[in-house]
Amino acid sequence: MIKNEQLLQLMSLLDVTRLQDEDSPEQVQRWLEQLGQSGYMPAAICLYTDYLPLVRQLAAPLPTAIAVATVVNFPGGQQSAEQVGQQIEQALAAGANEIDCVLPYQELMAGRIAGVKSFLQDVRHATGSAVLKVIVESGELVTSQQVAKATELVIDSGADFVKSSTGKVAVGLTDEAAEIMLTVIAGAGRPVGFKASGGIRTLEQGLGLMQKYQQIIGQAATPKRMRIGASALFQELVRTLDSVKTISS
Repeated sequence: MIKNEQLLQLMSLLDVTRLQDEDSPEQVQRWLEQLGQSGYMPAAICLYTDYLPLVRQLAAPLPTAIAVATVVNFPGGQQSAEQVGQQIEQALAAGANEIDCVLPYQELMAGRIAGVKSFLQDVRHATGSAVLKVIVESGELVTSQQVAKATELVIDSGADFVKSSTGKVAVGLTDEAAEIMLTVIAGAGRPVGFKASGGIRTLEQGLGLMQKYQQIIGQAATPKRMRIGASALFQELVRTLDSVKTISS
């Protein structure tokens, strides 16, 4: 039986994500208001940079403990370091305090490792003190060795989190990719976070990833070191937690 404490722990790890290309400002504002009215505290919200000013305009502001994240070099990972640096500058000015950046994974697959390293170093510099999560797009990488190498490069660049997927490709996070990424992170010489994303929609998936993290890393999953990028999972969690409240009251 799932315990209430597990559900609340899972909630604390969520980056509640809204990255729908057909959105309007009105739809995003309603989403933000509903999130604020839910009564629950995820780790962060993640939305396109264009919508970041809406966070400041909310009549009932979100709790300051909820981080504000956005995406850059997204989703294809094919922009130059200079272009991405400009995106990061705009995002930070608009109120983001976490940056989710796509690694140029096509360059990695082509064996151009030096260029990937240089890109990641430039991105880390541009991000400054903000939290940097680098998306390796594990579902597009062909071999387990590429997943491991991408994770190593992100760690070596000084990024705060290694993130699995944009959620915009056919294959999201697989069990194999999660295990590879977590194993490499466990062997890093410094604390590094893991963000699971790409097709994570159910409580079973979320709790399974939380358990996998704790087994491989050997520490409790906290928002400082683990995140789960999802939108449908947040909605399911809210429904489940609300039903537990109703039963216990």
